[in-house]
Amino acid sequence: MRAVVYRAANDLRVETLPVPSIRAGELLVRVAACGVCPTDIKKIQYGTVPPPRVFGHETAGTIVQVGRDVRGFAVGERVALHHHVPCLDCHACRRHAYAQCAQYKKTGITAGFEPAGGGYAEYVRVMPFVLPGVVKIPARNSFAEGAMLEPVNTVLKAARRLRLLPGDVVLVAGQGPIGLMFTRLLALRGAAVIATDLFQPRLKLAGSLGARWTWQAGEADGTARVAASLAELVHRVTRGRGADAAVVAVPLDPVVTECLQLVRGAGQVLLFSHTRRGAETAVDLASVCVDEKDLIGSYSADYTLQRQVARLVFSRQLDVRALITHRFPLEKTAEAVALAARPQPDSLKVMVEPGALEC
Repeated sequence: MRAVVYRAANDLRVETLPVPSIRAGELLVRVAACGVCPTDIKKIQYGTVPPPRVFGHETAGTIVQVGRDVRGFAVGERVALHHHVPCLDCHACRRHAYAQCAQYKKTGITAGFEPAGGGYAEYVRVMPFVLPGVVKIPARNSFAEGAMLEPVNTVLKAARRLRLLPGDVVLVAGQGPIGLMFTRLLALRGAAVIATDLFQPRLKLAGSLGARWTWQAGEADGTARVAASLAELVHRVTRGRGADAAVVAVPLDPVVTECLQLVRGAGQVLLFSHTRRGAETAVDLASVCVDEKDLIGSYSADYTLQRQVARLVFSRQLDVRALITHRFPLEKTAEAVALAARPQPDSLKVMVEPGALEC
């Protein structure tokens, strides 16, 4: 089979690998779509994990082989995969800190080499401990929608960390695919969202997904011209109180500082995109202590939310189709990663579609 193998930092090669052999408790899935995730981009660009590996973990495809001990799945079924599933019994899991579970940190899907998701290949092997995370895709929904379950899950998990009442004002900084998902899910929850971004087309989409106000970094856009700055807009719409919460969906340190200033006392600032180890920035600690502002983080998905995520995506309450702007064949995975790493005004979610042949 064809696979895109990570051989060194910024070195992705299309190679021929054996189709994975499965064991009695496993599935073999032919990959139809795999999203490009910032987590994998960082590993590829900075070489933070040793090669060789086949990345890609936002994966959907068709079951082509079922191990003899597997129940509940059949050849030909269209499925969305989930590469991390916690044990639900350890110290971390009993505190709902699933991303800190030792089992959760193991990747249960591979196309070969050290398990790393494997979605940038024609076939993947799905191991027993992640089978509970496999979701069947309804007939009316696409493989690409199925591949979006994992990133939507990460956003829903994060959004649930915010203590919000209906009508609370939430600033979502950054309207890339992740920020747009936050905007939609928070609007569905009853929040009044202020969406900010550099690109006007993204702000227009944010408005259609439920943002009450939008702000274009560098200049005000149509819904915010009455304010001279983002701070003035937040002051006006909250009547001087400050935003109840802010989501930082871009890995920019100055945005963290700005959001801490714009939330009210006892408000929350959620970091979602600061995933590179070693990054440091100055924080006014009195804003945390005296002003009782919470600086919190969220990382990865929550397996226990899978059914809720599937309902949101497959019912199209969160219509992820609007977020998918570019599709690449497997041979052009390096181009897909490059575009996702340096988004353009017209680019949002990037998909790799291997279009595999039958075994």
